[in-house]
Amino acid sequence: MAQSKKMSKSALVSTIAEKNEMSKKQVIAFMDSLVTVAYKEAKHGFTLPGIGKLVLVKRKARMGRNPATGETIKIPAKTVVKFRVAKAAKDAILSK
Repeated sequence: MAQSKKMSKSALVSTIAEKNEMSKKQVIAFMDSLVTVAYKEAKHGFTLPGIGKLVLVKRKARMGRNPATGETIKIPAKTVVKFRVAKAAKDAILSK
């Protein structure tokens, strides 16, 4: 299926509903519950098998530079959310 633009949420819901003989409402409810669980569990690392993993990463405080003025600034430590793509997903996507 060659697409020139990204798939919309409604197209994704329709495709999943067709392939799994589910109603669109069931697919939307499943996706909403999956997202809720992913957000809640991300602090412990949430893995979606075959796709990837949501993880929290602690960044250290560091010195940076304001690109407009060139002034050196201190960037505080913070925690960020990262998504690590699974090897299976990389292999499947990049092999095409």
